Amino acid sequence: MKTYIQNSNDKSSKWYVVDATDVPLGRLASQVAAVLRGKNKPEFTPNVDCGDHVIVINTDKVALTGKKMEQKFYRYHTLYIGGLKEIKYSTLLKEKSDFAVYEAVRGMLPKNRLGRKMIKKLRVYKDDKHNHEAQGPVELKIEGKR
Repeated sequence: MKTYIQNSNDKSSKWYVVDATDVPLGRLASQVAAVLRGKNKPEFTPNVDCGDHVIVINTDKVALTGKKMEQKFYRYHTLYIGGLKEIKYSTLLKEKSDFAVYEAVRGMLPKNRLGRKMIKKLRVYKDDKHNHEAQGPVELKIEGKR
């Protein structure tokens, strides 16, 4: 038997909708990243972008387990001297929950040209409204809801 290796011409992509209501952030991000990479397909090839498009809705209702709301911080640097900033996740999820989900998924993708190409197939919305009905997205169930 020969091993099947997919090339960039053979790919076909679907659209999925994920409801983030009461789903832990890390579990949501890891499963969405796997779909973006194409690891849910039998023809997965690590060096080819064979993943699908994902729409994440209701990010205002995403959950964090344990005491992470008070103890976990989102840290970034402004590129100025002494410019390390940190925001509590409780504040971040209230103000920019779509950004928090986007960054969690981006952190689980490869850090190269392929990962930058994959993250463009992610759309994140705070509420349940999105403008991608024409693509015919299919509901994707996230395993392990609270």
